[in-house]
Amino acid sequence: MTFHIRDALHDDLPAIRDIYNDAVLNTTAIWNEQAVDLDNRQAWFVARQSQGYPVLVIVDAHNTVLGYASFGDWRPFDGFRHTVEHSVYVRSDQRGHGLGPRLMDVLIERARDCGKHVMVAAIESGNAASIRLHERAGFVITGQMPQVGTKFGRWLDLTFMQLTLDPGAQPPVFHKE
Repeated sequence: MTFHIRDALHDDLPAIRDIYNDAVLNTTAIWNEQAVDLDNRQAWFVARQSQGYPVLVIVDAHNTVLGYASFGDWRPFDGFRHTVEHSVYVRSDQRGHGLGPRLMDVLIERARDCGKHVMVAAIESGNAASIRLHERAGFVITGQMPQVGTKFGRWLDLTFMQLTLDPGAQPPVFHKE
């Protein structure tokens, strides 16, 4: 099967919403408990675009969205401006076909193109497939936080992983005006 990764369009937002909502309702990948509407995804999309951050989709030969990926600011403080947190989601019936790694590779390159230094992943600790995906992409586990979340009537543990995008880079120097 032929796949293509491209920047998302407004027309892709219903499919992105559906993939997101499936993860909300059926997995512990997203720790929200309520499905979102199209307005929510449109606001998210516009925010990412206004920040200059990508929203990517992987589509088949019929231009059907099979997954998406994006990144955004990790924390809202100036000192973290070179670090982003990302998300990669694949439609439930398409998982296990190598789409996640393809999205991840392009997303990592886009983060480098934006001049980012570190990409962070926050993964529910029981999500072995996501942890393996990240390890294969070069991410390392940097932290474990037990029982910091809850969903489906149980406590959830969080694993932090990170990838240094430009090892050896010198940090920028802040100059007072």
